[in-house]
Amino acid sequence: MQRRQFIHSAAAAAVASSLSGLSMAQDTSRPLRIVVPFPAGGPTDMVPRNMQDVLPKLLGGQAVVIENKAGAGGSIGMAEVARATDGVTFGIATLSTHGVNPAVFKKLPYDAINDFVGVTEIVKAPGVIVINPKLIPAKTFAEFVAYLKANPGKVSFATPGNGTIGHMWGAQFMKSTGTEMHHIPYRGSAPAINDVLGGQVPVYFDQVNSSLPHIKSGKVRALAVSWHERLDVLPDVPTYAQAGHPDLNNPSWFGLVAPKNTPAAQVERVQKAIVAALKDPAVKQRIAAQGLYPSGTSSADFTKQIASEIAQMKKVAAAANIQMD
Repeated sequence: MQRRQFIHSAAAAAVASSLSGLSMAQDTSRPLRIVVPFPAGGPTDMVPRNMQDVLPKLLGGQAVVIENKAGAGGSIGMAEVARATDGVTFGIATLSTHGVNPAVFKKLPYDAINDFVGVTEIVKAPGVIVINPKLIPAKTFAEFVAYLKANPGKVSFATPGNGTIGHMWGAQFMKSTGTEMHHIPYRGSAPAINDVLGGQVPVYFDQVNSSLPHIKSGKVRALAVSWHERLDVLPDVPTYAQAGHPDLNNPSWFGLVAPKNTPAAQVERVQKAIVAALKDPAVKQRIAAQGLYPSGTSSADFTKQIASEIAQMKKVAAAANIQMD
């Protein structure tokens, strides 16, 4: 009986150790700082905040502070993360900051490969193409493509700006479908989607998590999503593959990176905490409600993924002649 109690106690202690610092003798007196290179309240900002209440328990009581350092398509915040040497600063990386930006900008204040080490991919973020149903008389993806082919160059699509992921997705869409649209770059996602909702521009390429409220309200119509199967939150919307364009079926993502000089033990500690947080029922529920899918890759795999995404986006940029100063 005593032996059984001892075994149970030992197992409980091991679990407690794993979920309260991952057996790591780290200084937890300084907060873990997560820099979000985009404005507060946006889809990127929501990713770490989904876990903010859970992470301190998994890090041995270490506080977690989220700071928004927005500007220049995420470059300002990422540059600050790259320069950090305190061992407690991490950054939220996206397909934009660590895929598109390095592919389209001649100069960046950070090197997406050499200045960082990947910690983990946190979530996958399916993309979606939406239209204003008052401006485009199409109810399906096929009808929309047919409409574009009947009106070459007459339809516009909005993006958060030149060289953004929306711009890249639009270029990929036109190449895959053999259609032509006019690109209208905005200065940010908010004015872009506002003009789509207001009827100034009929088409928008977005991530599901940010367009979902507008789709649910009926203000925009979703025609296809970039995911391997239909989404639980949009069961009536086909994937690009189901619509006949599997080359467009690549989702976006959000992950965590650390400055290159961050100790490997610290990277591993935080990676394990993120993975554990993604298994928390409350966190899983919040993520699912936003149309996101938890990931939790290894540091090595995420580092390789970043290099692969940059190479892929360089191909897209070259094909569409997208280059920024």
